[in-house]
Amino acid sequence: MRILSHRLAALVVAAAAPALSHAQPTDGSVMYRCPGNDYKNTISAKDAEKLGCRRIEGAPITIIQTTKPQPQGQARAGTPVPVASGASGTRIDPVAQRARDSDARRILENELKTEEDKLADMQKEYNGGQPERRGDEKNFQKYTDRVADMTAALARKQADIAAIRRELQKLPPRQQ
Repeated sequence: MRILSHRLAALVVAAAAPALSHAQPTDGSVMYRCPGNDYKNTISAKDAEKLGCRRIEGAPITIIQTTKPQPQGQARAGTPVPVASGASGTRIDPVAQRARDSDARRILENELKTEEDKLADMQKEYNGGQPERRGDEKNFQKYTDRVADMTAALARKQADIAAIRRELQKLPPRQQ
């Protein structure tokens, strides 16, 4: 009789083992990662399977709640709605755009003049690759290092000027 009761108990445990392995605690200790990087710990295994969620084990997860961005055109009470250009179809006032373009052109032209003046000074000092030696350059290597630095600086300055000119070409022509 004892052997029969032990076998019966073993069968009951064996039959219950698969059910126990699929049982989920209801205290929220199981975390699921759902599509869209949505993490949930309040759903059942069946719900997680329906949603296409995967169970995450052993990795601590920190979730930081953020506010969802508001659709364009909606704002909190008292907050002005910014007007944007581009794919949204809204346009900026032509007068305001001309003023912006004019300011951008003026700033770039001033920057171009400043950089061209600096380039002229650098070329004068460079003296066609033969700058005057300084008193601290008794060692010829120091002199050649300075000449190499000057050559690189001239190349950078010329590239900067070319970039400013490209930006100026992108702007609409001046309106008289």
